[in-house]
Amino acid sequence: MIEFRNIWKSFGGQVVLRGIDLRVMRGEILFIIGASGVGKSVTIKHVVGLIRPDRGEILLDGQRIDDLDERHMYAVRRRCAMVFQHSTLLDSMTVLDNVALPLIKHRRLSSARAREQARAYLDRVQMSEFADLLPAALSDGMRKRVAIARALTMEPEYILFDEPTTGLDPVSARRVDALIRGLSRDLGVTTVVVSHDLTSIFSIADRIAFLYQGKVHALGTPDQLRRSTDEVVQQFISGRAEGPMETPGF
Repeated sequence: MIEFRNIWKSFGGQVVLRGIDLRVMRGEILFIIGASGVGKSVTIKHVVGLIRPDRGEILLDGQRIDDLDERHMYAVRRRCAMVFQHSTLLDSMTVLDNVALPLIKHRRLSSARAREQARAYLDRVQMSEFADLLPAALSDGMRKRVAIARALTMEPEYILFDEPTTGLDPVSARRVDALIRGLSRDLGVTTVVVSHDLTSIFSIADRIAFLYQGKVHALGTPDQLRRSTDEVVQQFISGRAEGPMETPGF
């Protein structure tokens, strides 16, 4: 379980998070949604120590992690993999070598053994036939799947996705959705997804946390949010321009 307790965060005097309280339950797929700039990505980056809160606490399976130094954060990052919006693959290395790199660097495998395991991870995301290509030869959706394969090499208990379907065509986006759902089902990985993609949100989420004005404004299952009578929630779901979300979220 990941737990955020009264998390506050500001940048340059602008308050983004105003007391986030949220629990991510083991084995679920939790989506964090809301308008642009409301602090969705900021929230999940706290888990792996890329951002530190101004106030509040973050717990991983009951252990406080927001105050750990870099050396102790390494163990957290092995358990909590993050897949960034732009995949962050190394352009000068083949797909296979991109996935093998953490196996060599962090799990201390030989090059031959790492490449063997990397092929297995690529096969899990249906990308093994592209192992010898450079990332530039792949579509955005294919690069995203390679990034997921690379994240899996650390055998994480939690995976954090930052806008995994942004910029993808509808077919590629749904393939990524199916992959996320499959990882949750087959590996028992707990998943947190930041997204604006309503199709993803309402097709694979177990629960949804809706951020507004720096706090969790609504939390529930997809069906509960669909049936919500809250004006802010309904404006976001329907995509209406008029309403309370016309004003800044923080």
